[in-house]
Amino acid sequence: MIDLYTWATPNGRKVSILLEELAMPYTTHAVDLTKGEQFSPEFLKISPNNRIPAIVDGDNGMTLMESGAILLYLADKAGRFLPKDGEPYWRTMEWLMWQIGGPGPMFGQVHHFVKYNKGKSEYAETRYLTEAKRLYDVLDRKLADNEYLTGDYSIADIATWPWVSRYEWQTIDLNAYPNVKRWYITIAQRPAVDKGYQVPIFVNTIPLPD
Repeated sequence: MIDLYTWATPNGRKVSILLEELAMPYTTHAVDLTKGEQFSPEFLKISPNNRIPAIVDGDNGMTLMESGAILLYLADKAGRFLPKDGEPYWRTMEWLMWQIGGPGPMFGQVHHFVKYNKGKSEYAETRYLTEAKRLYDVLDRKLADNEYLTGDYSIADIATWPWVSRYEWQTIDLNAYPNVKRWYITIAQRPAVDKGYQVPIFVNTIPLPD
């Protein structure tokens, strides 16, 4: 049994989606970021960086923070969604790291400046939205000849998809990125993705482009 400490954010949804895809038993513990619950002493013991998601593995008592590390741990534990070795393994790692270093922080800055603080810094809005569009271009080119990021559906897709699911927050028209749109809708239709998207609370149905 996995204890999942999470909230309804892209990083949190990565892990709940993977757990649903793996059909791995887990218990959800909501960490309400709007109430500052991530700063509680109890959560700090599990996640020293005061960020969700975090897990406790009931099999061995191991605690783990950081969404990328958790995805790798769970995929390795289950033997699914992460190739064993060779080039497929490293391609999956490559695109997982791309998400962690690119869309994660850059799209997050777009959310901060364009959605929540529009008009406070024209420079920041332009800078981060320009970079977000560049990353969408990268993703669109990659998916032009690939159904999924690294061949088969993997943790690289699971890590990236929740950030793209906030394309409306980013003022992105997915019709401008047809390969991303096809990939996004394909993944959105997976039952485990729909279920994992609603953890730990229902906020909205999965957004779908026209």
